[in-house]
Amino acid sequence: MRYYITLLICLYLSLDLSAQSNESWQEYLGRIGQVEDVDRGQLEQLYDDLDETYQTKIDINTCTREELLQLPFLSEQQVMDIMEYRYKAGRIQSLMELYLVPSLERTDVLRLNSFLIVSPEAEADTLPSLRNLLMYGKQEVTADFNLPFYERQGDKDGYLGYKYKHWLRYSFNYRQQVKFGLVGSQDAGEPFFAGQNKAGYDYYSFYLLIRDVHRLKTIAIGRYRLRFGMGLILNNSYGFGKLTTLNNLYASSSAITANSSRSESLYLQGAAACIDLGRGFSFTPFISYRKIDATLDKDSSSVVTILTSGYHRTKSEMQRRRNTDEFLAGGNLHFFSNGFHLGATAFYTTFNRELKLNSGPTYRHWYPNGKSFWNTSIDYGYVSNRLNIKGETATGNCHEVATINTISYSLNSQLSLMALQRYYPYRYFSLYAESFSEGGTANDESGVFVGGKWTPWRNAELQLYTDISYFAWPKYGVSTSSHRWDNFIQLATTGKTWSFLARYRLKMKENDNSDKTALIKSYTHRGRIATSYSSKVWMWKAQTDMSYVSGETNSFGYMLSTSLCWQWRWLKITGSGGYFHTDDYQSRVYSFEPGMLYSFYFPSFSGKGFRGTLNVRAKVSKQLLLVAKLATTHYFDRDVISSGLQQIDSSSQTNLELQLKWNFTTYKPKLETASQHAHAGHCPHKVQENNNPQRTNGWSRHCHLPLEGL
Repeated sequence: MRYYITLLICLYLSLDLSAQSNESWQEYLGRIGQVEDVDRGQLEQLYDDLDETYQTKIDINTCTREELLQLPFLSEQQVMDIMEYRYKAGRIQSLMELYLVPSLERTDVLRLNSFLIVSPEAEADTLPSLRNLLMYGKQEVTADFNLPFYERQGDKDGYLGYKYKHWLRYSFNYRQQVKFGLVGSQDAGEPFFAGQNKAGYDYYSFYLLIRDVHRLKTIAIGRYRLRFGMGLILNNSYGFGKLTTLNNLYASSSAITANSSRSESLYLQGAAACIDLGRGFSFTPFISYRKIDATLDKDSSSVVTILTSGYHRTKSEMQRRRNTDEFLAGGNLHFFSNGFHLGATAFYTTFNRELKLNSGPTYRHWYPNGKSFWNTSIDYGYVSNRLNIKGETATGNCHEVATINTISYSLNSQLSLMALQRYYPYRYFSLYAESFSEGGTANDESGVFVGGKWTPWRNAELQLYTDISYFAWPKYGVSTSSHRWDNFIQLATTGKTWSFLARYRLKMKENDNSDKTALIKSYTHRGRIATSYSSKVWMWKAQTDMSYVSGETNSFGYMLSTSLCWQWRWLKITGSGGYFHTDDYQSRVYSFEPGMLYSFYFPSFSGKGFRGTLNVRAKVSKQLLLVAKLATTHYFDRDVISSGLQQIDSSSQTNLELQLKWNFTTYKPKLETASQHAHAGHCPHKVQENNNPQRTNGWSRHCHLPLEGL
């Protein structure tokens, strides 16, 4: 039976190969990010991780459950179904077999094609030889240079370096088992081979990651990132928002990942390892020592503010550069079996200076204060074909208990519902927490989130949620307790050539009135309508965004934008343009701009103006890729852009970004692609005898057809 089903899939794909058109993972992430309140730096970190995975691929036959959970469109149930299918099949010979996984939709499989690969069988549970590393390891060098056609005030007087931004990145990957890399980055205005940066770049990052060596599941040396449970005490990987929760990104997992990002704050530095103890148990010890940026008090004895921007352009910013030592050590014990998981995490943190983050305004009263801190938590959950329950409960030397819990249920293949509850006391804190929240931190918040996804017909999806939150302690701009209410609905349809999206968001927030005598409610309405067409050569998209804020004052804004892409063989040219018109910053509009490798650009626009971009991508050879992006923003309502050292005495801001990527391997075996098979007009298949006792129903191997080229 399996043979005939897969044969039909092959025939279908052979006939329909040229007509495939689906939303790319970059567009998918951009669509999610444009409605989220998560930190943009963390969203860029996620984009960077996925882009690296896109470039290097994950072997479907050797990957772990945790690796698959890092993909943003897979639920825990889907990951379990994939692992179960692989267990029964013994070995997956073609990615098209994923169509046989019941919980995977067609769009899921096509997105998975961007990240998965079927590699030749290799000796398992052993460290590869030096010869194999040199022969089969994929190496990549990427260089990026940003040229601004303007001068800021700081470029004339104030910044220590020149106005050019650039970075260099080297990475090595051997079948996802051995990875290491080096990143050097320079922000505009920072000195280069001068001042305190005598070694060149202002920021360097080195990492080494090894997987699947006997009982050692993962070991990371250098700079790395961790995520445990639901991020209630430790998560410096990436944050979570409301729409990402509905889109299965909020999967509970324990993960060690290399820090290949240019972010100067979201990482640990030292070593971490995940050890398989057998019988479903694993243990992850970790240790970190690093220097962080901080604002100190007058006598430099205590830390007033921990800085995460990474800018070192002026003398004052240089004084705050890596002036405080941070040490962290801890571990995680995790158990997973038959859908049940239970984990316990604990760690200890100390600084060489006392933290006095609670000084100043009332809303900072319960910020961390002290030199040493500890946090511990228990995460738990159960996942089955329809039901998914998970949560995490934590405490620390704050002597308060925080908890977050979710439940989701699939009524059928078309409809799923979920609810999330969180309770974060105002006294609770963890310096490394990044969990679900409305206020941006896992502190002083309680609330309930209810949402659902419905597929009314094929290739159409309706998403909606409502979220009510309460803050017991004053917040920035709010002098007393307050409430917030957030509502969202979105309809998206995707066909072979056409796609359509419509969304609306209504958000209520309480803030102080102008004289701070009472709270007033402000309502923010945001809407979007977008449509796109794509073929083998052309892709066109049109989009309308609207924003309206009502409260003590009213503000309205909109943006009309369009883009056109032409692709022919080795050349891809994309042009976009948009007109924006807003009353002020309150009604600002957002736009997602893909284009450059390992970059996630998500600007906001306010006032009156035009935004235009031209992106050219040339695949000069199999090893060499050149990318250029020309972008300009012209304002009709001002002659000066920004202020202070960032001020530009012009109504236009134009940048040219150039990028070069060179990848190579010493030896590369020849592989047939799906397009080659399709052009030949047949769907080859090879039936092999299966001696795996785990395989059921007489399944046999067939249709060795990778999905590359779809």
